[in-house]
Parts: sequence; C-alpha cells; structure tokens
Amino acid sequence: MDHSQITIVTGLPRSGTSMMMKMLEAGGVPPLADHRRAADLDNPNGYYEFEPVKRTKEDPSWLSEAEGRAVKMVYSLLYDLPSDRDYDVVFMRRELPEILASQRKMLDRKGHSSPVSDEKMAALFAAEIAKFASWLEMRKNMRSIEIHYGDVVRGDADAIDRLNDFLGGQLDASAMRGVVDPKLYRQRVA
Repeated sequence: MDHSQITIVTGLPRSGTSMMMKMLEAGGVPPLADHRRAADLDNPNGYYEFEPVKRTKEDPSWLSEAEGRAVKMVYSLLYDLPSDRDYDVVFMRRELPEILASQRKMLDRKGHSSPVSDEKMAALFAAEIAKFASWLEMRKNMRSIEIHYGDVVRGDADAIDRLNDFLGGQLDASAMRGVVDPKLYRQRVA
C-alpha cells in the first residue's frame, strides 16, 4: 500500500463500516481511530471512530495523520474533504431494511426511539445515498469501490479480493476474512 494513500471507509450508519475498519486493520492497513467510543453489544469489536473527522470543514489538519491509514467517516462528511489530496473510498452498502432494523435495535437498547418512521427514514437514506453516489462519481480526486455488507459476512471471497485489488493488492486477504464474524449479522433481510 502507498504510504501517502488515504483510505476512507464510509456508508450509512449500521452498514458495516466498523467491520470494514477491523478487516483493513487485519489486512495491513493501520486504522486512524481514537477508541473514545467503547465497544458495546451493538459493536462488540469497537467503533473505530476518530473524533476530528467531525470537524473536517473547520480543521482538516488531521489528514496528515491519515496518510497510509484507513479512517471511518459518515458519508455526509466526505463533502468537507479538501480537494488537494487523493482519497480511496470504500463505501459499505447494506440493505436498508437491515440498517433500519439494526438502528432500531441499538436505539431500543439505549432506551430511545426514532421520531421518524422506517418508511420515511428509508426514503431519506435512499435519496441521500443517490445524491452522494452522484457527487462521488464526479470527484477526480476520489476513487471508490462499493462493498456489500451481506456479501462479506456470508463469506464471499470475491468481495475481499476486489477490495484488495482496489487498494493495490498487498493486503492479507486471509486475515481480513478471518476477522469477519457471521454471528454479528443479526438483522437480516429474508
């Protein structure tokens, strides 16, 4: 992997971004994460978050720490990335009903509920992701690959091989497959 390469892992909440960060770490790409958010029942392997990404628009200085590493960002924060750098974007795709079920379960566990119906949230997410995908296609400084969460947790080796090829072919694909825990695929669409 190129030591100046910045790998961004993104997607909707509950789409497998933390799993992908763990996979990349196992494969040889060090994560940029502060581990302030502790692992819990919803993400027993950790969240791999890095607080400074939330302030990218005001202060993108953290990007110098991201060279040669992977960092997780909510898709909407990619709009704030400066255009003077190149980024490899790994977009995690998951079925919207699974995302919504996982989000609902997490909120229930915390004693919260969503004020928005699943139907409205699904429509909002679908529109946002379509807009983001169009925007991403137009970025000359961003290469991207879409990885389906369900494919990875079902053991589809092709998904990991495509990712490895996308990132230069130097990752330990076997180690990446080894950290995927299918038991954590708890909200599935039939």
